[in-house]
Amino acid sequence: MIDHGLVSVTFRELAPGQIVDFVAKAGLSAVEWGGDVHVPPGDAKLAKEVRQMTIDSGLRVASYGSYYRSEGDEAFEPVLETALVLAAPTIRVWAGHKGSADAGPRDRQTVIADLCRIARLALSHKTTISLEYHGGTLTDTPDSVDRLLDELDGCDAEAARNIFLYWQPSRAHSPEQRLESLRRVLARLSNLHVFHWVEHERLPLAEGQVDWREYLALANSTGRGHAAMLEFVRDDSPERFLQDAATLKDLIASR
Repeated sequence: MIDHGLVSVTFRELAPGQIVDFVAKAGLSAVEWGGDVHVPPGDAKLAKEVRQMTIDSGLRVASYGSYYRSEGDEAFEPVLETALVLAAPTIRVWAGHKGSADAGPRDRQTVIADLCRIARLALSHKTTISLEYHGGTLTDTPDSVDRLLDELDGCDAEAARNIFLYWQPSRAHSPEQRLESLRRVLARLSNLHVFHWVEHERLPLAEGQVDWREYLALANSTGRGHAAMLEFVRDDSPERFLQDAATLKDLIASR
């Protein structure tokens, strides 16, 4: 089953209450709350308020977008505590700050050790870790993702099973290559970030709906629950967001 929602940092300038109102108005179901603006790590009072306003609007918290980078030099406990107050089922993190082509053996070992550490912590509180599929990290290519997952399996099998992956379409790839990259992460797929770009231009999701129909059908084949959440709407416009939300709902309904 695929749910629909919004990544809150799509509208960094809006307050959480405005985000909730927009998501409810659009008829979407879920929110990924960002940790850099809307719900900073360590602010339990705010996290509790945001959780409640989300629930009161008939929405659910899909995840906590923490922007935590697994490098061993950052405190994860405030991130975890905030996610737990939000009742987020997964915590989105980044696999370091270097791309796979630039990361040496020591860089990789540092990232892997820290991912194992935070995965164990999250597991003890019955939540999961989700790596963002993102450039400039060790999840920047399908091959690097495969290698990272193999390396994680070697440190702690139980913790490794608590690490999942987001997916988003790479602008550097063709639609066929994107489908293949999604197919390769299906076993670990958690959520999807939804947008349609051509090179550096943000375009209406409706112009990419042929591709997204295939992406969503493939994601749905796992038989698990996933949230497909809008991000990067054109011109950062609430009106464009409402249009993209309508397209996303149609895509999911027509599977």
